[in-house]
Amino acid sequence: MGVKRWVGAWPVYRQLTGADRLGRGRAVQSRRSAGLGPRTADADRVADSVCPYCAVGCAQRVYVKDERVVQIEGNPDSPVSRGRLCPKGSASKQLVTGPQRERKVRYRPPYATEWQDLDLDVAMEMVADRVLDARRRGWQDTDASGRPLRRTLGFAGLGGATLDNEENYLIKKLFTALGAIQIENQARI
Repeated sequence: MGVKRWVGAWPVYRQLTGADRLGRGRAVQSRRSAGLGPRTADADRVADSVCPYCAVGCAQRVYVKDERVVQIEGNPDSPVSRGRLCPKGSASKQLVTGPQRERKVRYRPPYATEWQDLDLDVAMEMVADRVLDARRRGWQDTDASGRPLRRTLGFAGLGGATLDNEENYLIKKLFTALGAIQIENQARI
């Protein structure tokens, strides 16, 4: 490559000698970046969603190509967030597509050193049995004076920041119906 050709390919040279003196356009664009396009341009469809991380409820646009999520961005039509997402919301594509995401039920029995795969129905039955057992063992029907309590101290509920408002609402209703009084959410702590 000749010196003249190399200097002409240098972005600073193009910036100083061309019309783009501030370096905000073509002067600083490489051949590679000139050929790039947004990941959202060739999406098959766009699904509206809500960020799963906190109780704000920022709207998201989920771009899907070949039935795979290719990008998640803020929805500018949202009156809540007006297209903006916090760092966690901006990285929510990882939550859906990350290689560390478990796609099957994993269980490690007490005192075991290895995880094992479980059928979803078996795991759900185990959870239900344990919740009902803890409720029964921790149940308080009345206090020492005979006043009705109808509650359990056998378990508590702690919602996570990856749950949306609707999921937290349903969890609160479920735990209240089961008699739990210790119900909290990570976003409030």
